[in-house]
This record gives sequence, structure tokens and C-alpha cells, in this order.
Amino acid sequence: MGIAFGVLGPVTAWDGTGCAIALKGPRHRAVLARLIVARGRVVPVTRLIDDLWDEPPAGAAGAVRTFVAALRRALEPDRPPRTPARLLVTEGPGYALRTGADAVDAWRFEHAVAATADLPPEDGLARLEEALGWWRGPAYAEFADQDWARAERSRLAELRLHAVERHAQTRLTLGRAAEAVPDLDAHASGHPWREEAWRLLALALYRSGRQGDALAVLRRARALLVDELGVDPGPGLRRLETDILRQADHLDSSAGGAAERVWAQATAAYDRAVASGAKARLESTAGLLRDLATTGGGGLQAAREHRVAAVEAAEELGDAELTARVIGAFDVPAIWTRSDDPGQAARIVAAAGRTLTALAALPSDHEAQGHDAPGHKVTGHKVTGHEAARARLLATIALESRGDRSCHGPRAARQAEEIARRLNDPALLAFALSGLFMQTFHRTGLAARRDEIGAELVDISARHGLVTFEVLGHLVRMQARSALADFTAADAHAAAAERLSVRHERPLAGVFTAWYRALRLDATGPAPLEEAEAAYREAAARLDGAGMPGVERGLLPLALLCLRLRHGQPPPGADPAGEEVAEQVAEHIDWGPYAPWARPLVLLARDRRAEAAAALRALPEPPHDLLTEALWCLAARAALTLGDRTTMRRAYAALLPAAGELAGAGSGVLTLGPVSAHLDDLSAAL
Repeated sequence: MGIAFGVLGPVTAWDGTGCAIALKGPRHRAVLARLIVARGRVVPVTRLIDDLWDEPPAGAAGAVRTFVAALRRALEPDRPPRTPARLLVTEGPGYALRTGADAVDAWRFEHAVAATADLPPEDGLARLEEALGWWRGPAYAEFADQDWARAERSRLAELRLHAVERHAQTRLTLGRAAEAVPDLDAHASGHPWREEAWRLLALALYRSGRQGDALAVLRRARALLVDELGVDPGPGLRRLETDILRQADHLDSSAGGAAERVWAQATAAYDRAVASGAKARLESTAGLLRDLATTGGGGLQAAREHRVAAVEAAEELGDAELTARVIGAFDVPAIWTRSDDPGQAARIVAAAGRTLTALAALPSDHEAQGHDAPGHKVTGHKVTGHEAARARLLATIALESRGDRSCHGPRAARQAEEIARRLNDPALLAFALSGLFMQTFHRTGLAARRDEIGAELVDISARHGLVTFEVLGHLVRMQARSALADFTAADAHAAAAERLSVRHERPLAGVFTAWYRALRLDATGPAPLEEAEAAYREAAARLDGAGMPGVERGLLPLALLCLRLRHGQPPPGADPAGEEVAEQVAEHIDWGPYAPWARPLVLLARDRRAEAAAALRALPEPPHDLLTEALWCLAARAALTLGDRTTMRRAYAALLPAAGELAGAGSGVLTLGPVSAHLDDLSAAL
């Protein structure tokens, strides 16, 4: 054992036998500490002087050389005279400490904490306990006021808190919740602004059979955050409180420990067995990202962030077949027609297009006789070995091209469906149908067509165990039956989606069924305005942390606008208390992408007709999506008030195919009532 250094507490050094080395005075230890902070880099003498003294004395440089010489004698007492130092070396304009990665306790601690991610829980727990035991006090304890130590002290303190929380989480994973409670209680009390500390404490209490104490902890955390910082708890704490109140099954750790052990052991084995540069890693990553996207808001956001990187990494290898598999593996369906990240979607579509071109240039690895699919007789049709890959790329283009008014998306959807039916591949057909659904918004009034797609999705998915697509099918039918005012059927599909999502841990489905419940109350119940508004606000709260900005932004103000218009009330941002108050309110409303359609009505409610007329004249055509009918109805309402016959005619022509639907209800989130009523008003005015 060589010389070891300790900075997790007072700065010290130990010799090969573990005995402390006398380091003389505080400035000797300061020089050593400053060199450890530099992590092997040279620290110029001038920098050491500035760090050691507020007002350096005349002989400061000589004093530094004296400190260094004394440290060298203490650290290498057996070094022969006039031989170069091996630890504290002179280099260029200053000095550096050259020692091994395990020689400093802070460096060992950092490596140990990182390594626990690849260990089975029992081994990880032991390693964390050992590493946390290396702390003898605050890092660089006697240099707390020194600027040169401040950043490193903060970094190490944060790393220690992270390790404490990982240690607690590992205990929970191993089913040792009661054992974790005392340490977590002290941790949360000592660091009251760390929401993860409160979350773990509440979860440990709940798993220890102390549900009331768990809820009390969450309420105490809320009070601290609100009273002291003026902020509400984050989505993690809010979700946990909701889950505890409904005693969610996933909070029970009875099976979680075994699952965690299997996961840790399997991933560690994979890491050892599969070379870091292997193509198989990219394919495995793509599959993992697909599964991650269905786990909830954080998973969806993380999957979105890493998906493009995986595709680009595959393209860099120049293997079109691999790239096709990586792109096609992310067969995650979508229920909302506005992209969460249009820029990323465009990059995925472009990569899929390039890969299709590259695949077409490759020789086919085999030819297979086509199969007859029910209702699609293609006997004798030859299919290439790349057909399934082509279909997945085409379905990806259809899915990611939502909102694109070009013909690429619809054409890709039709081609993907044709190939999937030809190959008689249920999973491929489900993916193709999800892309086809996303391309059924080229005009209004297509709820019945989407209902057909949803029905086929439910049927083939239920028969072949495709849970994610079965949930999608029920959500599609929930939306479509809402548009057709068949709320009995919509209720059944919402309930089916919720049952599947709970059983198979697909939490994002609950976001859309919560919005549906608010819509149903609004559209069918004699509930007062305040009750319907509260339901919409509660549904909107489910979007917080759901990782779906394409859904979240502007949706609540739009829903409240539609609700208030139906009740004859002023829209949000048109406060009757006065123009000044109204202006202030309006500034704080984020209408998101729906601002152009809300603005004329808000201005009219504030009796600013000239501005409203100008805003209406500048109004673009609504995007082709789930809210097309609702936005056209908003335009029609403003046009009727202002007597804008041009906009009335455009709205009438656009809405006519949807005469039998409820405006906006096809989204499953809001409504402006029967389209036929709006058509009647337009017809009478024209």
C-alpha cells in the first residue's frame, strides 16, 4: 500500500501502514489540498500564492518552495538526496501531485458510487455503505472559506447526498423499507429542499405499513416548499401522493426486489459479454428506448432525447439494414396529432427516407412467396427480404409526419399497410395501422374511419398480445365514439384502456382518459360551469411531468375557452373587472399553438372589434389534426360576430363533412357542441 490522501473531512495523508503522516502547518496542508483539487494538473506558483494569501508577503514564492520541500520530505522520507520527487513533482511554472486514481479518498468515492450502477443490489448496498464510511466530515473541512475549494466541496457534497439516496433506494429495492426510515428521516430533515429525500422517506414509510405517516411527510414537504420557497412540489412528489391515496399496486415492493436483482445481473452480464462497439448494442438500445417510452413522462422524454442519437450512430456505421432495424424498433404508437418535438420528428423522417433509398440499392437476401391476407388476395406476389424493414420505415414516416400537409405521410401509411397485410404480420400491421390513424386528418368528419382503424387495432392486438397497440386502439375508439356522441361506447373504451394500462404499467394512457372524463362531464352532464372547469384543471395537472409538450401547451386555456363559450361566459383573458386587469390576465395565459384562433374571440369579449377583425383576417387554416373541427368552429363564431362572410364560407365548407359530429370531441379532451348547430348558424347568416 502506497501513500494515500484524505479530503473527505480534514485534509490528511497516510503512509503505507495506514498511519497518519505529519503535514506540519495549515499552509502545508493547503498546498497539498490545492494540488489534489487540481487532479494531477500543474498549478503555477503564482496561482498557489494567490490562493494561500489574501495579501501575499514579499517572500511568498520562497515560502511556497519551503512548503513543497517539507511536504516532499514528509511524503517520501526515504527518497535519496538530489533525486527527483515521484509524488509532488516540479513541472513548468509550478507543481503537480502525481498519484494513482485510488490514492485519494474522494476519487475512490466517486468511482465506487458510479460502479454500483452495474452491481446486483446486495453488492451495491455493501459498496455504498463502505464508500459512505470514508467520510470523516465535510470535504476539505478546514478550507470551507477558500474560493479554490468551494466548487469541489459543493460537487463532493452533492455526490454524497446522491449516494445516500441511492443507498436508501437500494434498501427499498431489497425490501428493507423499515430499516431505511431512520436514516432517511435524518437526511430529509437535514436537507429539506431535496425533494428526492422526501419522496424516498414517504415511500419507505408506506412500504413499512405507515400510510398515514407517509402522507404526513408529503404534506410537510409541500408546506416547506410553498412557505419557504414559494414553489409547489415537483411531479415526483405529486405522483407519489396520488399513488399512496389510491394504494397503487406498483408501490408494493414484494416482487420489486427480485426483479431488480434480475435486471442488475442481466445488464451486468450483457455489458461483459457484448463488446462496446458491437452493432448488437445499438439494436438493444433501440429496443430499450421503445420500452422506456411507455413507462411514463420521464421515460418518454429520455427516450425522445436518445432516439436520434441511436439512429445517427447506426447511420454512421454505413449499414442500411442495421439502421432500418434501429429506426423500426421504435414502434411506439401515438394518440395525439401534434408532435412533441417537430425538429426531432423531421430528423427521424429524413433518416428513414435515406434508409429506404439505401435498402432499395441492396440485393435482396431472399425472395418469399406472398401470403393471402383476409380480404387482400395477393396470391403469387413476390416479396423481398427487406419488405418488413421497408414497412416499418414507412410506418415510422407516417407516424412522425403528423401535421405535415405534404403527401409523403399518407402515401407512406398506405404502403406500410399494404406490405403488412401482404406479409400477414400482426405486429407489423398494428404498427402500420397506428401510422394510418395519424394520417386520417386530411379533412373533417373522419371519426367513423378512425373508429374502424381503432376497432381493427383492438382486435388484432388482443388476439396477438400486442398490449401497447391494444391500449392505442381503445383510446382511438374513445376519441372517435366521443366525436359521434356515443358516450356509452366511449366510456367502455376508456375503462378498457385504463385496465390495460394499470395491469401492464402504461401510465400515460391515464392522462388521456382523465381528459375524457372532463369532456364527458362537460358534454353530457348538467354540471355547473365551475365543476366542469375544475375537472379540466385536474386533467391538465396530469400533464405536468408527462413529457408531452405537444399535448400540454395551450390545451387547458383552449378547453376552458370552449367550455365558457358554450355557457355564454367570457373567455379566459377577457376579465370583466376592467381593461387593465384583463390585459394583465391575458399576458399570463399561454395559448400555445392555439393563440391565432383564441385571439379574435378574446378581443371581441373586450370590445376591441377592429383588432379582432384584423386578427380574423390573418387567421391561417387550422392544422389537420384532432382539433381541426374545434378551431374552425372558433373561427366561425368570430366571423359570425364580425360579419366576415369570407371566413364564414370557408368555415362552412370545411365543417360540412363533419355535420354529424361533436366539434372537437374527436380529440377526447374538449367540445364546442354539435357541428350541425354551427353549420345552421353559418347557413342562416350566409
